[in-house]
Amino acid sequence: MEGDSTNLDAAIESLLNVEKQMRLAGDVAATRKAVIDIVELCYKAGAWKTLNDQIVLLSKRRGQLKQAITAMVQKAMEYIDLTPDMDTRIELIKTLSSVSAGKIYVEIERARLIKRLAKIKEEQGKIDEAADLMQEVAVETFGSMAKTEKIAFILEQVRLCLDRQDYVRAQILSRKISTRVFDADPSKEKKKPKGDSIVQDAPAEIPSLLELKRIYYELMIRYYSHNNDYLEICRCYKAIYDIPAIKEDPAKWIPILRKICWYLVLAPHDPMQSSLLNATLEDKNLSEIPNFRLLLKQLVTMEVIQWTSLWDFFKAEFEDEKNLPGGALGDKAAADLKLRIIEHNILVVSKYYSRITLNRLADLLCLSLQVGREASFRHGEFKISGCKDRQANGSCELRYSSRQQWGTQLLGHKPRETS
Repeated sequence: MEGDSTNLDAAIESLLNVEKQMRLAGDVAATRKAVIDIVELCYKAGAWKTLNDQIVLLSKRRGQLKQAITAMVQKAMEYIDLTPDMDTRIELIKTLSSVSAGKIYVEIERARLIKRLAKIKEEQGKIDEAADLMQEVAVETFGSMAKTEKIAFILEQVRLCLDRQDYVRAQILSRKISTRVFDADPSKEKKKPKGDSIVQDAPAEIPSLLELKRIYYELMIRYYSHNNDYLEICRCYKAIYDIPAIKEDPAKWIPILRKICWYLVLAPHDPMQSSLLNATLEDKNLSEIPNFRLLLKQLVTMEVIQWTSLWDFFKAEFEDEKNLPGGALGDKAAADLKLRIIEHNILVVSKYYSRITLNRLADLLCLSLQVGREASFRHGEFKISGCKDRQANGSCELRYSSRQQWGTQLLGHKPRETS
C-alpha cells in the first residue's frame, strides 16, 4: 500500500509540474489535460481524500485558468455516482460545491451539485436542510442555463418549501415562474447557430416543458389547498386539463374534469366563478360524467336546491374523490359545499323576493330560523344581497346596495340573473 501511495504521489507531483508550466505559458488545452489527468489518476487509485485535496489545490493555484477549473469540476462530477459510500459521495459534492462557489463560469455545475446534495439530505429525512440548501442558488439569474432546467430547479425549491410547510416562501419562489412560459411553442422559437449559443443543453433527466407545466400546477394546488382557495385550485386543474397529453387520454382527463366540477361548486359565487362554470358546462367531455353535468346545471338554474336530496345523491361521489395533491375532500369541504348551496339559494330568493319573512326564508333554505337568519346576513362571506333585518315583524329585505349595483352594472354583470 505504501508503494502504491508513493507512486501516486510521485505521479501527481509530476503532473502538477506539467500543469504549472502549461498554466504559466497560457496553454489552455494542455493545462486542461493536466488537471483532468490528475483527477483521473486519483479516481483510478481509489484515493478519494487525495482527489478532494487536489481539487482544492488546483482551484487555488495562482492565475489558474477558468477553462481548467471548469474541466476539472465537470470531470470530478462524473465520479460522484461511483463513490464507494455515502459519506465519500457527500464529501466530494461539498468539495466541488465550495470550489465552484462564486465562480460564474461554473454556476450551472454548482447548481446541479447543490440539487444532488439536497436530494441526499431529503432521503435522509432532513427536509429543512434540503430546502435551505436549494434556496442558496438563484438559478433565475443564470443566463447559460436551459429554460427547462431553470424551471425544474425552481419547482424543486417550491416543493421542498411546501414539504416543510413554509407556504410564504413557496409562494415567493413560485412567482419566479411566469405561466406564459408554458404556452410557448418550442418549434416557433428562433434557434441560434450552434456556435453563437451560450445556453447549455438541459440534462436528459429534466422533464419536458409540458410535464413541468403539470408539476407546477400540482404544486400550486398544494399551496392553494392550504388556504382553501377553491377557485384557484379549480383554475389549476383547468390548466392541467388543457395539456394535450391529458386531453388525449380519457383515463387522465376524466378524474381531472371531476375535480374541476367539485372545486367550481365549492368556490364562492363571483363573476370569475360564474364565467368558468358556464365555460365548463359547454365542454363536450362533460357528457362522459353526466352526474357532474347535472350538478353544475343545478347551479346555473335559478331554482332552490334542496340540500338534503343533493347531498344524498352526491355523498358517495364526494367521499370517493381521492388522489388530490392538496389532500382528499374532507369535513371542511363538505361544510363549505353546504355553504355554497345556501349561497345559491339566497341568490335565487333575492331574485324573486324583495321582502320575505325569516320563517319563509329558513323554510326555503331548509334551515332552522336561527341558522337562516345568520346565513342571510353574512355579508363578508356571500357578498350578495344587502339584507336588512326587521326584527319587529320577523322579516328581512333583500336588496343590493347602490354601490354594489353600480359596480356590477359597470362590469356588465347581472348577479340577479346568474348563480
